[in-house]
Amino acid sequence: MPLWQGHTPELRARVRSCAARLRDGFEAAGAVPVECPILLPAATLLDLYGEDIRARAYVTSDALRGEQMMRPDFTVPVVEMHMADGAEPARYTYSGEVFRRQEEDEARANEYLQVGVEIFDGSNPAAADAEVFALTRKAVEGLNLRAATGDIGILMAAVNGLNTSAPRKAALLRHIWRPRRFRALLDRYAGRAPVPAARAALLKAEDPFAKAGMQIGLRSRAEVEERIATLREDAGTDPISDREVGLIDAILSVRETLPFALERLRDIAVDMPSISDAVEGLAARAAALDARGIDIAALDFEAAYGRTHMEYYDGFVFGLYAGSRPDLPPVASGGRYDTLTRLLGRANGRPEGMPAVGAVVRPGLVVELEENA
Repeated sequence: MPLWQGHTPELRARVRSCAARLRDGFEAAGAVPVECPILLPAATLLDLYGEDIRARAYVTSDALRGEQMMRPDFTVPVVEMHMADGAEPARYTYSGEVFRRQEEDEARANEYLQVGVEIFDGSNPAAADAEVFALTRKAVEGLNLRAATGDIGILMAAVNGLNTSAPRKAALLRHIWRPRRFRALLDRYAGRAPVPAARAALLKAEDPFAKAGMQIGLRSRAEVEERIATLREDAGTDPISDREVGLIDAILSVRETLPFALERLRDIAVDMPSISDAVEGLAARAAALDARGIDIAALDFEAAYGRTHMEYYDGFVFGLYAGSRPDLPPVASGGRYDTLTRLLGRANGRPEGMPAVGAVVRPGLVVELEENA
């Protein structure tokens, strides 16, 4: 049973003490402690989380402030705070409760403590990635955790480089974090999956509204017509080639220690130049990790890693796992989220955003592993 809910005050106190120790460690490394409200405006923030978090957020309505949600994580509100008035470079740390529904897993807490560190620094992104990883691993040293790493940016670069329409690329990018949907779309765009009979009939109809009956629902006829036009335009688009699909599959199959993964990705980049910059970014990160004393020869890299995590990650991603407890979520995890800073920067006159990377640690899991060591 997870440490936090349903446990003694003494055990809760140990978790809070662990959280304070973790935050002190980040603060000693130069991060400024910040606080975030527990109740956040939902209208803007919910759209920035992935489907998993949106479905698990506690949302309520306030007569004066509108729709509100209980804080599901710290990264989004910290980024919002920074983009409003923060300067670059900046380093923050925080500690507090986050709240997520656990309707399908009663053994997991829906309220737990989270401690994190966020770095806003565009001078050397690879060095910032390595700094966050090293700080996080140091925070949980002694627990003998297994590290998993990846880079969402490589797959995104591959999709952006496909020889296909902009709408198809946008759809694939939107579903990168939903692997089954991504595969279904890729197969459909490659002509490998049959067109559903209902859609085929709709596309062939001279007047799709001829037997439509009474208009119901929230969509107007103009919106439906626009959607049909989009489907017809897509139907006339040439399929993605088997060669390009094969290269996407080759990227997704990369699962090696970091040096061998880098070598394999460089080979793929010869046939898919669109990923070259992202691959060299990975090489720069490997060098930065090595400079911080990380044994990159033993560091696992998986190109598909992180595709079921929160959707604001767009580059480096990592997680630290207890090998002896495969039932547990990652004890710590993090990644790069440059796009998120651009989205939140628009409302604050900073649409260019700011390169940023961060990580979170679950002190409840740290205590649980220490108790059972």
